[in-house]
Amino acid sequence: MLESGCKAVKEGMLEKRSDGLLQLWKKKRCILTEEGLLLIPPKHPPPQQQQQQPAPPAEPAAKIKELHFSNMKTVDCVERKGKYVYFTVVMAEGKEIDFRCAQEQGWNAAITLQMVQYKNRQAILAVRSTRQKQQHLAAPHGPRLRGASNSA
Repeated sequence: MLESGCKAVKEGMLEKRSDGLLQLWKKKRCILTEEGLLLIPPKHPPPQQQQQQPAPPAEPAAKIKELHFSNMKTVDCVERKGKYVYFTVVMAEGKEIDFRCAQEQGWNAAITLQMVQYKNRQAILAVRSTRQKQQHLAAPHGPRLRGASNSA
């Protein structure tokens, strides 16, 4: 995402529950942009630096996960317990990804806000596209109908 010119809206640490049997909480360095959320292992170099220097062999670039808003359905706040807020990102295909962070960090709110703004931008683009198609389809017929009514 950052390579495509999207600016970082929020950066910091977030804990993600692993998919494994033990479901351990693993720290991830996160970058929230207008397009989605990047999850980066804490020791991995930031995406901007990857263009200048290759990633270390122990941490391949495939370790960076991108949760794009086009594939996201909702962000559910599960509970506030102790110093943490626990929340779930529900993907379009039904996969649920659990996260936690310190309550004052507000990651769940920031992700939700950016996702809503992204979906609104997509809806506006879809409406504009539909209107342009309708205008394009109506344009060739409009002058002929007017011309035909003038001659009658």
